[in-house]
Amino acid sequence: MLSGHHTAAVDQATLEKSISQATQALLGYRQSDGHWVFELEPDSTIPAEYVLLRHYLGEPVDSVLEAKIANYLRRVQGDHGGWPLVQDGAFDMSASVKCYFALKMIGDSVDAPHMVRARQAILSRGGGIHSNVFTRFMLAMFEVLTWRSVPVLPIEIMLLPMWSPFHINKISYWARTTMVPLMVLAALKPRAKNPKGVGIDELFLQDPRSIGMTAKAPHQSWGWFALFRALDIVLRFLEPMFPKKLRARAIERAVEFIEVRLNGEDGLGAIYPPMANAVMMYEAFGRPADYPPRAVTRRGLDKLLVIREHEAYCQPCVSPVWDTALACHAMIEAGGEAMLPAKQGLDWLKPKQVLDLKGDWAVKRPDVRPGGWAFQYNNDYYPDLDDTAVVVMAMDRVRRQSGSGEYDVAIARGREWIEGMQSRNGGWAAFDVDNLEYYLNNIPFSDHGALLDPPTEDVTARCLSMLAQLGETAQTSKAVADGVAYLRRTQLAEGSWYGRWGLNYVYGTWSVLCALNAAGIDHQDPMTRKAVDWLISIQNRDGGWGEDAVSYRLDYKGFEGAPSTSSQTAWALLGLMAAGEVENPAVARGVEYLKSTQTEKGLWDEARYTATGFPRVFYLRYHGYSKFFPLWALARYRNLSSTNNRVVGVGM
Repeated sequence: MLSGHHTAAVDQATLEKSISQATQALLGYRQSDGHWVFELEPDSTIPAEYVLLRHYLGEPVDSVLEAKIANYLRRVQGDHGGWPLVQDGAFDMSASVKCYFALKMIGDSVDAPHMVRARQAILSRGGGIHSNVFTRFMLAMFEVLTWRSVPVLPIEIMLLPMWSPFHINKISYWARTTMVPLMVLAALKPRAKNPKGVGIDELFLQDPRSIGMTAKAPHQSWGWFALFRALDIVLRFLEPMFPKKLRARAIERAVEFIEVRLNGEDGLGAIYPPMANAVMMYEAFGRPADYPPRAVTRRGLDKLLVIREHEAYCQPCVSPVWDTALACHAMIEAGGEAMLPAKQGLDWLKPKQVLDLKGDWAVKRPDVRPGGWAFQYNNDYYPDLDDTAVVVMAMDRVRRQSGSGEYDVAIARGREWIEGMQSRNGGWAAFDVDNLEYYLNNIPFSDHGALLDPPTEDVTARCLSMLAQLGETAQTSKAVADGVAYLRRTQLAEGSWYGRWGLNYVYGTWSVLCALNAAGIDHQDPMTRKAVDWLISIQNRDGGWGEDAVSYRLDYKGFEGAPSTSSQTAWALLGLMAAGEVENPAVARGVEYLKSTQTEKGLWDEARYTATGFPRVFYLRYHGYSKFFPLWALARYRNLSSTNNRVVGVGM
């Protein structure tokens, strides 16, 4: 591996071969109608929850499927005996409790070595009492814990006016869709069928039925926490006295909310937790398995399964719009014969734009016309800004090359929606506007700290990149000027920016450097120089870049290194090139790293998780990231090296 500052120029012939092999490999994953969709692998909690859901409902046992899920769960068990949230990660209590429970439910003996190790790991860390709120709700329904162990979630919240501090529209889309059916469950307090009668009392150091409320979470402040805990005690006392009619009306309102958004087999919110909660809700109402809303949602959950010869797991959702849009960018960058598949991918994306339905976002922005894309095949109530910006930029790139006007309307509507979705602090969030009610992260239910969808650096960068690529500058557009100001404010002292949806500061910094370049910020601006110096300073000795999920810890002190990955290396390279560093030796070393780690098939192996569902709680491994990002970086390097103009002329 090359090292030091005197690297030879990258060999163009081998670079070309590398790009061509990667392009062919990516084309091999295309679906027959021109789109791409890759596996989206969560941590072990979702497959474990899927198993427990089947036993909750008392469904016939599918022993072949369960055996495959058990193989998966046993394989990802950590050296510490428990289950981590990322590959090689630290022990996580809730994941470990769920996986142990699922394996026991499937039929693994409690005396099997892997179960003994798991139990010891859990007990040596204080036992199942340290499970998070979501896990406790599940354990309460399985009668392992009592309902005293979970916060009171009065369904009457559904009737509160918008000005109240607890309105359902003051939390994020994922929390909203998850909580509404969960509040119904909390009101009805159903019991799991659990035909095998499996319990996990052995994971507790005390009688689990004696366990009360959760402790304060590390992100919560004592003052707020004490206030909300007192409120919880009062509500617990009053709840049995709430008028029955009021409760019935609140449940009715919740069901109305859910049924409008059921979204066919794509499911409520098109993500696993709300869909599973909705199925359990119908079960609690006594609706039979063939009751259409229940049956359709239940089929949707099975569509999230990835079943292989020996293993199976359940995805949290699917990512076709995101995968297709990013694959199209990589193809456009590769150029030549890859342009046609890119065009076909965009033609598949075009009708997916949500043009007629105003989703939940419209509560805060009633006068903005819809025009976004969702992340999944269908999720019209919840389009997201990141996808929309990435799709619009890809369409604009093809439009520039072809001169055709076929995407003009789609681009204009996407842009109009994103401009209308800017938060008042100048940033952009993923799904909502001005979702800044930070006090809500202190309610007992929010021990995960992921109740809100505030503006973030990475999504802000993407929206800024899009506006800039479409010709706006800080001089011509208030939206761009405010966005740039937001990014100036949020840069860390070390020079990096936070990455909310990708891991982590490498992802955020790549996103922002692309945006600043597109917005015409001088490459010599101190903000850009600091970011470049930071990226170069954290390059691994092998020439690649890697960053660990630990970087999301609340007391972040600086970069948390990890083994190099192809996706994080590609982000660092794309960021450096956007900042004008094409000829920097660090870039040549990164390119060599990608070339030397490419497999025979033209792809990259990437076992590590490099994306984020919720910081500190839930991480993702996008199987597509190692297929399109490295190709994109290599092709970008070739394109910039072979011209006299070394400037990246697009938003990302």
